[in-house]
Amino acid sequence: MLYQRLRKQIFSKSIPLDIELTKTVEKHDGHEFLINPASQNVYLYLTQFVKTFSEPYFSKKINDLQILDWGCGKGHASYFLSKLGAKPISCDVKSNSADSTFNQETPIIRKNNISVEPLTHEYQLPFENESMNIVLSFGVLEHVPNDFESLKEINRILKPKGLFFCFNLPYIFSWGQRLAHIRGNYYHDRLYSKRQVVKLLKKTNFSLLDFWHRQLLPKNSIRYPKYRFFESLDQFFTETTPLKYLATNIEFVANKKTS
Repeated sequence: MLYQRLRKQIFSKSIPLDIELTKTVEKHDGHEFLINPASQNVYLYLTQFVKTFSEPYFSKKINDLQILDWGCGKGHASYFLSKLGAKPISCDVKSNSADSTFNQETPIIRKNNISVEPLTHEYQLPFENESMNIVLSFGVLEHVPNDFESLKEINRILKPKGLFFCFNLPYIFSWGQRLAHIRGNYYHDRLYSKRQVVKLLKKTNFSLLDFWHRQLLPKNSIRYPKYRFFESLDQFFTETTPLKYLATNIEFVANKKTS
């Protein structure tokens, strides 16, 4: 319950939009979700949540924590974390995928001199055992070729009791995902249920600390006139009503088990 209260507190905060970021990406295709206030706001409170959760958990300031932005893509999560004082390590798969850092326009990375470690194996990571306090997945786990092996690797590089934050994981019963499939859009390689998540974490030596549903109302494609009101409405639906079982995403925080 402690983690849930903390999450609800952070998700309800009013965080100013990053106008500098908006100006950086406004002329670049594929970055519309960062220009839309409702969508940018989500990344702002998710990265704030990482900071607010992690500092008391480790009894350290965020700038003293080793954080891996796994599959950093356009670099926006790394950027927001850096603005909060973190020093994230960014990495992404070196491929011809349109989502790869190395095969798309990356104005955020270029302007802010973000160094991105190229990943050349489908799941192995070029980092030492127990070298990270935190690994972040912002819409990455569902795209990797082998989620089981990827989670084993993440567990390997995490320090004892290290944290894995998994955000934007597409939900198997989402109305939005079903609508996308009807339209022929199969962007996500896999959809997940809570049962699948729990089973996968158990097999890869993680303990689940917190789990929630998020985003019943679309955020990327609609510009709400009062986006914070619609965000609070969305959170009410996904926290307190059965409509949460139609939400777009499920998200969680897990830690590495210690023997």
